[in-house]
Amino acid sequence: MSELTANPNSHITVLLEEAVQALDIKADGVYVDGTFGRGGHSRKILEQLGEKGRLIAFDRDLKAIESSKEITDPRFSMVHSHFAAMQAELNEMGISKVDGILLDLGISSPQIDDASRGFSFRYDAPLDMRMDQSSGQTAADFLANTTEQYLGEVIKNYGEERFAKQIARAIITERNDGRAITTTGQLAKVVAGAVTRFEPGQNPATRTFQALRIFVNQELEELSLTMPQCLALLAPQGRLAVISFHSLEDRIVKQFIRDQANRDDLPANFPVRAADLPQPKMQGVGKTIKPSVKEVKANPRSRSAVLRVAERTHVA
Repeated sequence: MSELTANPNSHITVLLEEAVQALDIKADGVYVDGTFGRGGHSRKILEQLGEKGRLIAFDRDLKAIESSKEITDPRFSMVHSHFAAMQAELNEMGISKVDGILLDLGISSPQIDDASRGFSFRYDAPLDMRMDQSSGQTAADFLANTTEQYLGEVIKNYGEERFAKQIARAIITERNDGRAITTTGQLAKVVAGAVTRFEPGQNPATRTFQALRIFVNQELEELSLTMPQCLALLAPQGRLAVISFHSLEDRIVKQFIRDQANRDDLPANFPVRAADLPQPKMQGVGKTIKPSVKEVKANPRSRSAVLRVAERTHVA
């Protein structure tokens, strides 16, 4: 077993101890890190695995793939893919069951802080926003071809922005006047002109940038496709740990766990014995976990993080 290379990246892994502890690692278990990022969680999992343990990590970010090469450990495998392909990729490896799955959703600090990625309004850079820069349309491509109505729906649904219609109108007007929006600076300026009220200390473009990023990367759709796969892949007593950073993600995770834990959907007063009721396939473990005051102080970006944990039951 080789030594793990220390992570030189300044990225601070959110809820590192809590998330890995929630997996209740078995030394010889098989685990999945659905979002490698810069490898903070993966390294911590590997520290707790024995020689027969195995960790498979996924990420669609090319820089994450490059970062993963620092880990020269025979128990570790890296897959360049979004985690919605998890079950298919694991099947290709001959893996049908795992003992734990960790999903750290959203965007990482290195992605935000790299101006060329186009995720942040703090820099004037090409409006890309793709997590996998080797495929798919950029945010600029989307703005160049979408309709005002559809754009408004995207900003409202994915950004929970109350000024979605006004923002969409301003963006399309700018485009139709021959000023295609191709940079983050342009977009932030147009949005700022359309938003009349916003939260103190928050850039008026925050929700629009969030909406476009989620849409371009199909983040919510991917999460919805992945949750049933996690259920199918987890062995009895296997753990699922999911870190969300905004209410849209957390709602999907919370509802899925609740649906699997409360499977009695029969009509009220339906005559059936308690033993014959549908049994839960998954149970929530503990309460939701949030970063400590100390963690938030050290890493303000962690303040919105929520960790939910569930365990697979023996019910097929």
